[in-house]
Amino acid sequence: MAQDLTLAPHTDPIEIYRYRDGLYAVDMLTAALTGLDLFTFIGERQITKAEICKALDIQDRPADVMLTLFTAMGFLDNHNGAFSLTVKGREHLVSTSPWNLGPYYASLKDRPVCKDILNVLRTGKPANWASLKDEQAWAKAMEREDFANQFTAAMDCRGVYLAQALAKTLDLSRYSHLLDIAGGSGIYACTLVAHHPDLRATVLEKKPVDAIAKKSIASRGYSDRVSVAVGDMFKEPLPTGCDLHLFSNVLHDWDEPQVKELIAKSFQTLSPGGMLLIHDMHINAYKTGPLPVAAYSALLMTITEGKCYSVAEIQSYLASAGFQEPQFIPTAADRSVITARQLK
Repeated sequence: MAQDLTLAPHTDPIEIYRYRDGLYAVDMLTAALTGLDLFTFIGERQITKAEICKALDIQDRPADVMLTLFTAMGFLDNHNGAFSLTVKGREHLVSTSPWNLGPYYASLKDRPVCKDILNVLRTGKPANWASLKDEQAWAKAMEREDFANQFTAAMDCRGVYLAQALAKTLDLSRYSHLLDIAGGSGIYACTLVAHHPDLRATVLEKKPVDAIAKKSIASRGYSDRVSVAVGDMFKEPLPTGCDLHLFSNVLHDWDEPQVKELIAKSFQTLSPGGMLLIHDMHINAYKTGPLPVAAYSALLMTITEGKCYSVAEIQSYLASAGFQEPQFIPTAADRSVITARQLK
């Protein structure tokens, strides 16, 4: 019996998503206070990200995430890329202030996640999954069947709600075949075809996730409309013949060069007149928030090679690849979709 993927819950689970998504934000603040003394260092200056990276010997990607988070928290102001302390940051996070709360965080400095964040800031390399000593970094761990099953199940249960919000946001009546790139269990592909009766879909996944996807799609009753193609999105060409591409919660796992590469491959493979959907959590164009997205970016920065990209960054990558008519549309639980057309 097919699962009804058009049936939505009666309540909004946004806070439950935020509890988990924002888990690393406090450790990022602790690392900045106890490992870098960042706010004392900034002091009365206006200073750029590049100057902060050079002075504190930290890397660009994690520094970008950190500074965006503290701007969203209200501790920093961002004046066209020059950062300065807000009154709140100056009063409560500078070591010489009589109201400094830095020592209140000192007892947390040896938390494994806090240590990992400092290491990521200094090296730019992701930590082991969930800071577990016996676990590998996320991308490598996904090659193991046990981890892939666990991780895909986690993303699947998240997607049951988020995919419906995405499907209800979009009019896909003009499109016929969706390619869900790195689509995990296929929950997004199944939900989109459930809401759009004329749509078929293909989920592109590596081994061993391809087998997980096939089983999940079959259990939901969508095998007649959703197929699975096996392939590595970086090493092999994308399947052709699709007029709709989806990256859902994919680009945030990768650094800027890989994100640009994937968007370019989509443009090259997408049928003329087709559309690309980038469903994710997006930082605003000015990198001042939203806070829940900036907090989630701290988690991604630590355990993957990526971060939450800003709307301006994604639109720039789309334009460079040749895409046109970008649109930003909020969906649910702090997520959004950026769409763009391939108009060769």
